Amino acid sequence: MRDDEGMPQLRLALAQVDACVGDLAGNADLVVEWTRKGVQSGAHLVVFPEMVLTGYPVEDLALRESFAAASRRALDALAGRLVDAGCGDAVVVVGYLDRDAAGPRNAAAVLHGGGVVARYHKHHLPNYGVFDEFRYFVPGDELPIVRVRGLDLGVVICEDIWQDGGPIAALGEAGVDLVLCVNGSPYERSKDDVRRELVARRAAEARAPMAYVNLVGGQDELVFDGDSLVVSADGELLARAPQFVEHLLVLDMDLPAGGHTGSGPIGGFDVRRAVLSEQASAAYEPLPAPPVAEPLPDEAEVWSALVTGLRDYVQKNGFKSVVLGLSGGIDSAVVAALAVDAVGAAAVHGVSMPSQYSSEHSRGDAAELARRTGLHFSVQPIADQVRVFVEQLGLTGLAEENIQARCRGMTLMALSNQHGHLVLATGNKTELAVGYSTIYGDAVGGYAPIKDVPKTLVWQLARWRNAEAEKRGEAPPIPENSISKPPSAELRPGQLDADSLPDYELLDDVLDDYVEGDRGYADLLEAGFAPELVERVLRMVDLAEYKRRQYPPGPKITFKAFGRDRRLPITNGWREHAVG
Repeated sequence: MRDDEGMPQLRLALAQVDACVGDLAGNADLVVEWTRKGVQSGAHLVVFPEMVLTGYPVEDLALRESFAAASRRALDALAGRLVDAGCGDAVVVVGYLDRDAAGPRNAAAVLHGGGVVARYHKHHLPNYGVFDEFRYFVPGDELPIVRVRGLDLGVVICEDIWQDGGPIAALGEAGVDLVLCVNGSPYERSKDDVRRELVARRAAEARAPMAYVNLVGGQDELVFDGDSLVVSADGELLARAPQFVEHLLVLDMDLPAGGHTGSGPIGGFDVRRAVLSEQASAAYEPLPAPPVAEPLPDEAEVWSALVTGLRDYVQKNGFKSVVLGLSGGIDSAVVAALAVDAVGAAAVHGVSMPSQYSSEHSRGDAAELARRTGLHFSVQPIADQVRVFVEQLGLTGLAEENIQARCRGMTLMALSNQHGHLVLATGNKTELAVGYSTIYGDAVGGYAPIKDVPKTLVWQLARWRNAEAEKRGEAPPIPENSISKPPSAELRPGQLDADSLPDYELLDDVLDDYVEGDRGYADLLEAGFAPELVERVLRMVDLAEYKRRQYPPGPKITFKAFGRDRRLPITNGWREHAVG
């Protein structure tokens, strides 16, 4: 893009980076490192994501005055560090946590020449989670517009673009040449289309191009996919960064200065203009336009999200290795393949724990997966442990079945204690929804990589991962028998999941409407599901809340992830029924 004389006016760099909550020193180092990269690329302006200095989301850390004070000190020190690093001439936008008389504030600062030249406070942060705080700003808040090289730049933060009006409308009325939107926008399936459309709509409202920079990486149950982008005022996509990787998106932009002068009270804000430089950039040769990264296909996107969430949970929490039970079934096979992709085969320990009911094919499938992936593999039979419990306690029926799962859980936790491994739970969202798991058995662990993945999607991911391996000339990591055989917990002779659950395709259809869509009994009947099926599934879901509360955290990939987005009372007399 070029100005009237054939030369670009502003070189913009969006730093899509992976920050860690609470690591103020490490995150400051990250900002310095990526600002230096931006400056080396010739960027005049380097923009970082929401709360990059503190990591995001900080949740109850926002309530600690000491943490907010440390965040502000780190910001002030960062401004000086950028000068020392030779980046003092660049304008740098950094998200951080601030605090004022109104309380903790989600904030962004503009740094230049060793100082903080402007601050924007978005809203209060009491016990902040994800999209659960709707007071976006305090009336009368200052809304800064910074003039850089003769261009007026406005700064907004994340959910500012999810509401009509607000700071975007105020910037449009005051007049800006470019809107910078700093984000910590968590990943959900198919969110890219919604995000791009929303950014384009807000750019039109601001009557200016919008540059949207997003975090990448995992933070507890959240995964950030990056997908930073720039759109023109008329909605044209000018640039987009790849998903799930750190990336510096550099773009030369033609932004004719509009001679804007609006300031003072506008749209409930106190619009203030700060002038850093009136002189336009000297003529220079523009860089080639960066390639527009295409969104990943659905299975590739989900797999990347799960790998990212698992990798960052392991690394950011200081674990060196993971351990999981290998049953030969589809769930443990997919989790093992995810773990190998996330942290490398050398850091993954798979344990086969056969009981008297374990089939030869299950033992063989577990060993075959270990051979294909190269992970560490061991066999720890549990029959003797089970026999002691059964005989001493006189266990029969379901109690005898569940003690097998609990002996396996105890074995994994013992190995974790002995060797420092992080235990991975292998349950999927469908099982979690209907309570098809054993507390202190297969539900033990520190992290659950497929907790938010429905069973039918687990199969899709397995087939996709194997196909990707074949495309690269590699051995498919997941044995075909683990994909094709009927699923079974093998806790009694001849047991199959189908003995206790409806067909998974049908079950996932009901759960999608009931869990994701919050549809009631009558709605499900209207959708064509049989009354006896609806009664059965809804009862299982409603009675399993206490199990879900005790399940390990895992990466969120859907709109309604258990534990974070959907929490119902455990003690709850309400049941969906025919007259509800």
